[in-house]
Amino acid sequence: MIRIKTISIVFAFVLISSATAFSQEIGISISANIAPPPLPVYSQPICQNDGYIWTPGYWAYDNIDGYYWVSGAWIMPPQYGYLWTPCYWGYANGVYGFYGGYWGSHVGFYGGVNYGYGYSGVGYGGGTWSGHTFRYNTAVSNVNRGVVHNTYVDNNVNGNSNNHTSFNGPGGTTAKPTSQEQAAMHETHVQPTSAQATRQQTASKDHSQFANVNHGKPANSATNSHPKASSSPTTTANNTQRQQNKPKQQTHQQAPQTHQQSPQTHQQPLQAHQQQPQQSHQQRIKQ
Repeated sequence: MIRIKTISIVFAFVLISSATAFSQEIGISISANIAPPPLPVYSQPICQNDGYIWTPGYWAYDNIDGYYWVSGAWIMPPQYGYLWTPCYWGYANGVYGFYGGYWGSHVGFYGGVNYGYGYSGVGYGGGTWSGHTFRYNTAVSNVNRGVVHNTYVDNNVNGNSNNHTSFNGPGGTTAKPTSQEQAAMHETHVQPTSAQATRQQTASKDHSQFANVNHGKPANSATNSHPKASSSPTTTANNTQRQQNKPKQQTHQQAPQTHQQSPQTHQQPLQAHQQQPQQSHQQRIKQ
């Protein structure tokens, strides 16, 4: 067991050291010897409140049981103006490396993977920020228009496609980061929220979410629970602003933490699985 751990650590060091420039920027948190299954087909649940941003589902990896699906969900961003850069798998040096997602002012590189619903492989077309208001493009975003009125329609955005490739590399997408995406990589980023971390942890404990059980077709492909109005981004941000405007003698109140992440630090939702995957579970999923 000690020898296996040592090999895994040395292998990870070699992999990161010899990866391409854009791989070094965002970092590999885990690797696998087989490609992830194709992206499953699913319907986006309706967004019931303003300010929430769609975060697509993805294949995560467990070093014992292999790939498992983390469902897509509407998530409240950590602050106004922030957008989500999805995670992705990229092939390099004979293995598939996992590059975690992050929040930032601009959408960075996510492997050219078409996750649908505004994530066509480059940028995000599901909506845009206008000051402290997030406006939804209902051409690709499913929102409750009886409640959400900040909407517009842009049919030029590439929606869902028949290409369900889930990784970048031979046999997958061949995209390289654009100059805009490279610039976004150097910006200040914020790690996934606690809601996102909880969603990944829940999926890792659900046996039915594993590809070796569901054969690449997870029953829970997208989270159907709706955010409550009381926890909307606008309400949370306004409460934070009011706290900041209180008299200075209340020194116990801390400043918002969203800007205290290093541009080079990207904590991933898969930090708990760093060992080399066992050979007995590395079977390619047949579609």
